[in-house]
Amino acid sequence: MPSVGPWRFSFLGYPLGLAQPLFLGLCVVGLVLGLLALVLALRRVSRVRSLLNERLAPKLAPGVSEWRPAVQGGLYGLGLMLFGFALAQPQCGSKSELLKRKGIDVVVVLDASKSMLARDVQPSRLERAKLELATLLDELKGDRVGLIVFAGDAFIQSPLTSDYSAVKLFLKAVDPDQMPQGGSNIGAALKLSKQVLDNADRGAKERVIVLLSDGEDLFGEVSEAMDALKDGNVQVLALGVGSESGEPIPIYNRRGEFVDYKKDTNGETVITRLDRAGLTTIAEATGGAFFFQPRGVAMGQVVERIDKMQKSELESRVTMRYDERFQDYAVAGLVLLVAGMMLLPSRRRAS
Repeated sequence: MPSVGPWRFSFLGYPLGLAQPLFLGLCVVGLVLGLLALVLALRRVSRVRSLLNERLAPKLAPGVSEWRPAVQGGLYGLGLMLFGFALAQPQCGSKSELLKRKGIDVVVVLDASKSMLARDVQPSRLERAKLELATLLDELKGDRVGLIVFAGDAFIQSPLTSDYSAVKLFLKAVDPDQMPQGGSNIGAALKLSKQVLDNADRGAKERVIVLLSDGEDLFGEVSEAMDALKDGNVQVLALGVGSESGEPIPIYNRRGEFVDYKKDTNGETVITRLDRAGLTTIAEATGGAFFFQPRGVAMGQVVERIDKMQKSELESRVTMRYDERFQDYAVAGLVLLVAGMMLLPSRRRAS
């Protein structure tokens, strides 16, 4: 069903509204059914009078009612109209409320280097990481989330926000082929994550970096980044993606078809492996933890860890709350439908 925004208006200075105005179409259906029942009832009366003498009709067609079908159809139609109006969620009156949102600041750091195309985790390291991050976004409650993507360099894909659907859209757009610089620079990504957390408006007491990577680092800036995170009291929850046994890196053409495996300068196939020790060192140095599942990503354990952290007030704003009045119309519609079912179309059937 297409989405239609709520209607807001006032009558004699009194605020009114409909939260789901699309359901007013059901009122139109009820009106049409009621009118149709009335037309059919009138045609029935006309047919009986044309076939039978008006004085003989009670004897030849005893118990046949001229008005009961019309009344029954009207009750059904009116009841359906009231149900439609109730589903439209009529609102009468309003009051202002102060809403406070509590949570922590979470920066997700996603490895988008070529090694994340390896398929030792299905469907690939990168796609599996995206699926798990979508699960994380579905489980968070009130926390602000930012997204940083890195390969040879790191950049902010999404700033800290509570709009999880927007983060999911940015997440879908991550593609190793679109990265401006090759390689894998975990240190640069961690430094940028700390900048995002430090620049946050009304920053949370608990700050977390969720790092999803195979752990391969080619630039050697990790130690400096770990010291900065430790001084800033920022935990790193590192999730290993890949296998320690190793996997070749596939190469695809523009149509997404497999071409070959990546080769080094000597023509040997490059094997990428999960650097479990490196990721564990990063996590433990910052007071965080390393998580690993051989056939996937241990995102469930990360969610549990985040839920136990101390929540801070991240946002407070005044909102307008409208008083719902759909119950009255729903009850009235139900009464009319029950009355229509109890009213038989002829006295003969009733007797």
